[in-house]
Amino acid sequence: MATVRDALLDEIKHHAINFGRFTLSSGRTSWYYLDCRKVTLSARGAYLVANAFLDLLDARPVQAVGGMTVAADPIATAIVLESWHRQRPLKAFIVRKESKPHGLQRQVEGPIAPGDRAVIVDDVLTTGGSILQAIEAVEAIGVVVDQVMVILDRLEGGRERIQERGYPVTSLFTLDDLRDYLAAYQQSSADDPSQIGS
Repeated sequence: MATVRDALLDEIKHHAINFGRFTLSSGRTSWYYLDCRKVTLSARGAYLVANAFLDLLDARPVQAVGGMTVAADPIATAIVLESWHRQRPLKAFIVRKESKPHGLQRQVEGPIAPGDRAVIVDDVLTTGGSILQAIEAVEAIGVVVDQVMVILDRLEGGRERIQERGYPVTSLFTLDDLRDYLAAYQQSSADDPSQIGS
């Protein structure tokens, strides 16, 4: 019987990977792009992501989950919804790139409070820049960052950059979990040039 993690990896392989020529948020180019929002914004994907993260969070003394909008929004929402079903309700929060110029002028939205322990979540970890920006924003309002959790680590230095700042990083998957799948695509593209997207 497939585990939640196995099922989630299958969802990523079949729904989140795009082939072509892409510019990443880091400015680097890649022949594939991981669009995990196709997973986190689907009912099945959101359920699997939430449960995979909660299985790892059950023993952690945390009260909140969230991260940089937009990638973290569906992840945090799915986690808090599922945490209610597990009778261990958590709070979600959203970090804007900058404070709103009107209303309450907050950069961090949600029911979190100074002293809360939080987990910063994201879909794909590349250089870690957006995660560090989210950490800075929540710490500025007195929230304690317990750790960082991502769906997939591209193994491009982001984990090390975040850990150097003292924050533990957990990923459900790394690029190594997709290498066979990506290699099979490259082989099929070599056999059939019409499949090459770049």
